[in-house]
Amino acid sequence: MVSVVVCLALGLGLVAAAGLKAAGGASARAALTTYGVREPRLATAVWGGLIGVELVLGVLVGAGLEWALRAAAIFLAALTAAQIAALAAGRGGAPCACYGAKGTLSTRSAGRTALFAAALALAPLLPRTDPSTETWLGIGLGAALLGLVALAVVVLALAREVGMLRLSVAPQGALEVDHEGPEIGAFIALAHDFALEPGTLGVAVFTSEGCGVCRALKPTIDSFGRHPAVELRSFDEVLDKNAWAAADVPGSPFAVALDTDGTVLAKGTFNTGAQLETVLAAAERRRGAVRA
Repeated sequence: MVSVVVCLALGLGLVAAAGLKAAGGASARAALTTYGVREPRLATAVWGGLIGVELVLGVLVGAGLEWALRAAAIFLAALTAAQIAALAAGRGGAPCACYGAKGTLSTRSAGRTALFAAALALAPLLPRTDPSTETWLGIGLGAALLGLVALAVVVLALAREVGMLRLSVAPQGALEVDHEGPEIGAFIALAHDFALEPGTLGVAVFTSEGCGVCRALKPTIDSFGRHPAVELRSFDEVLDKNAWAAADVPGSPFAVALDTDGTVLAKGTFNTGAQLETVLAAAERRRGAVRA
């Protein structure tokens, strides 16, 4: 029974190492430069390979397979050798990449990995008894639990990576094309539909009944109209066809931002609330430049 507990603990250690590497994401991949892996694609491949090997070995070691214990011992011994080589090259204190990206390379980290490898190598020497049905059931449940934990960590890590990727991509602005819609700086009769006070912006949003994007964005569009410095009017393609013709709108959804005197400050086709916000931002910027 002691052998079973030891194997489960060692397997959990390997799974934890894989999970921390996965959670480390880009930082864990960058830490591989400590070992000379500098090319981004190669670093991604090595990072993914290490996670995969540790996950598989962790589950198999937790199941008590003798050959898996020996394979894991060899794997950890190779990692120990890599750390020793990096230390000899004067890279002590650099990111270790052993358990994610927070640890640093040192004699302590190399010693910890060596002890882990030794424990894996010695585990097969522990006295073993033929497990009962209940013991095998416990081993199976333990292995399944390790797998679920590993899967949860990997999924969370992937979700974090996707979130970071989305944050790193700058939002695209509304599509402002010359000769589509009213010209920037021109006055349009549409301004008579607004009662703009000094300091406010008029925003004309052009929608159509058959536009699914328009329907989906309606709550967002309405929220812009509640801003104290914005007067928003919506114009339907059928009900307000004269306004559409006056503004020469190319399609929906389309927005036009007006100054208090009816001058067109910004325009553009938009598909998200963020893109509609860029129309207002461009209008504010141009109005400030004119008054400066």
